[in-house]
Amino acid sequence: MTSHRDARSNDRVVIFDTTLRDGEQSPGASMTRDEKLRIAKNLERLQVDVIEAGFAMASPGDFDSVHAIASTIKNSTVCSLSRALDSDIDRAAEALKPAESGRIHTFIATSPIHMKYKLQMEPEQVIEQAVHAVKRARNQCADVEFSCEDAGRSELDFLCRIIEKAIDAGAGTINIPDTVGYALPHEFGETIHQLLTRIPNADKAIFSVHCHNDLGLAVANSLAAVVNGARQVECTVNGLGERAGNASLEEFVMGLRTRKDSLQLDTRIASEHIVPTSRLVSSITGFPVQPNKAIVGANAFAHESGIHQDGVLKHRETYEIMNAEDVGWNTNKMVLGKLSGRNAFKTRMEELGISFETPEHLNDTFKRFKKLADKKRDIYDADLQALVTEARNIEEVFKLEAMTIHSQMGGTPEAHITLLVNGESNDIISTGDGAVDAAFKAIEGIACSGAQLELYSVNAITSGTDSQGKVTVRLARKGRIVNGNGSDTDVIVASAKAYVHALNLLESGKKRNPQTGPI
Repeated sequence: MTSHRDARSNDRVVIFDTTLRDGEQSPGASMTRDEKLRIAKNLERLQVDVIEAGFAMASPGDFDSVHAIASTIKNSTVCSLSRALDSDIDRAAEALKPAESGRIHTFIATSPIHMKYKLQMEPEQVIEQAVHAVKRARNQCADVEFSCEDAGRSELDFLCRIIEKAIDAGAGTINIPDTVGYALPHEFGETIHQLLTRIPNADKAIFSVHCHNDLGLAVANSLAAVVNGARQVECTVNGLGERAGNASLEEFVMGLRTRKDSLQLDTRIASEHIVPTSRLVSSITGFPVQPNKAIVGANAFAHESGIHQDGVLKHRETYEIMNAEDVGWNTNKMVLGKLSGRNAFKTRMEELGISFETPEHLNDTFKRFKKLADKKRDIYDADLQALVTEARNIEEVFKLEAMTIHSQMGGTPEAHITLLVNGESNDIISTGDGAVDAAFKAIEGIACSGAQLELYSVNAITSGTDSQGKVTVRLARKGRIVNGNGSDTDVIVASAKAYVHALNLLESGKKRNPQTGPI
């Protein structure tokens, strides 16, 4: 594994991925331990330098996820976030014990508004707590990162003071977050320049940035930062994150790579794994990628204009500044069909970064693959990923047993649902404004969950009229938000599966400490 210290004085930018921590703070984006492991393995294949696996103190589930990822990942540094509190730091250190390369990432707010109203601490107290936290972390882990929360609105003189002391205390990486997405690129770049110029021991640490996208400037601010000397960028796959999200990993990486002529900077990212990783994250979180999203959107390399098409046919570079193959668009080839055997299926899954912990899990997924192959002639990688995403490791309180839908133009749609509740069969018939509405009302009539439907989204997994429909259903109940996913060649069936899946997630008892500490 390449040393992160090497990045300070050369042209390589360290990529710190926080999809599993900050990305999970998006409402409804919570992931199970197994799902986080799947994404972490793909991030390792992507050659991400640092994987922020979670916030170990937030919940037992987060601790287990960080510990599991630390036990599995060998070629990336595994990181856990912690507030500048002894209990948080000790918990992070415990979770990271199995890691071949671990990092504790501790933070405290530094802006006047945060110190006064949130922390209710004087500036000198904040500095004292920061130094104590870094020292405690450094005594337990060789690699410590310190973040100044809301640095974008912090006073420059105070930032210089607290960062100098944090470096003296043992922080090897200093992170400057634009926590609320307020900065403009020229301002943010100048802040990084001033910090590196004015702090006497700045050469003893790598300076990092963590930009939010509230004004759509997260990637632009990150680029401005590295131009001015930052050598780590914190980002997420698909730009996932709370509010408007974080800096998009794929956009930042390909921005550096495509404009290396000007920026003279690069990363060690294996870009051919960008699109498969993007699809995996989208499939697991239930957050679809918009078609016109840069790099990973379905239309990112599509040309409809006759002038554009003519130019690309004559010479690709007339309208394309990147090769689609370089970011993984050539990986979605049909490799399996209904005649494919179990070994071929297992091998292709492993190539996609999907492993099976038990023979039963493999057998169950293979059976569902065969059922899909009977309905759909061509099986693509996205179909295979959807099969695994459906099989989330949660207790099935509710199980869709049978469904009959009657719908005709001018008539009232009717749904007859058979739902197992803890193994007991329940039947109901409901009507609705449409087939999906009737099905949802029937399921809810049995479940009586009291949940509010906040999102219903339908997307085609692949092309063609036999494509599977991927449905996301977001339910909210008592402050808890979950995303249920379902896929099927029949979009009504997929919708019912997604609703039932969301109900099971609500019943799974998975709790999260809301104090996840945005930075």
